[in-house]
Amino acid sequence: MEFKFTEDNFKRVEESISKYPHKRAAIMPVLYIAQEQNGFISGEVMLEVAKILEITPEDVLGVVTFYTMYHQHPVGKYHIQVCTNISCMLKGGYEIYRRVKNKLGIDNMQVTPDSLFSLEEVECMGSCGTAPMLAVNEDYYENLTNESTDQIIESLKNNN
Repeated sequence: MEFKFTEDNFKRVEESISKYPHKRAAIMPVLYIAQEQNGFISGEVMLEVAKILEITPEDVLGVVTFYTMYHQHPVGKYHIQVCTNISCMLKGGYEIYRRVKNKLGIDNMQVTPDSLFSLEEVECMGSCGTAPMLAVNEDYYENLTNESTDQIIESLKNNN
């Protein structure tokens, strides 16, 4: 299935490209626009981004696989990323990860049957001083406890 930007999103892509001296420098914002439109970064999305930015698909793949904010598979409405790197691990990151996993009934890189939640165990998210932490989409939650983790999940469930 071929991917093409909508007319409005293509204007956003052109606007992003215009902010840089070279097209390739706009790769991150262009990928973000593509992910907003498609829900995730598929092979077809990578090919279209490469064509627009006049770079190789391998260049695009390198960026997509390096940064955790780009998803290569569909994710839930609420994509929960739990940090289990050293600082978070020492302060209960694995306990928080297991708690989320058990509450949602899904494992790493899975989506709930209703597509409301997805879960991902990630490396450092830059919140070492306020560990343990998790992110829900673009929102960070730090200094987590079992109780605060439960509250976050319940509030998301009640938001629908």
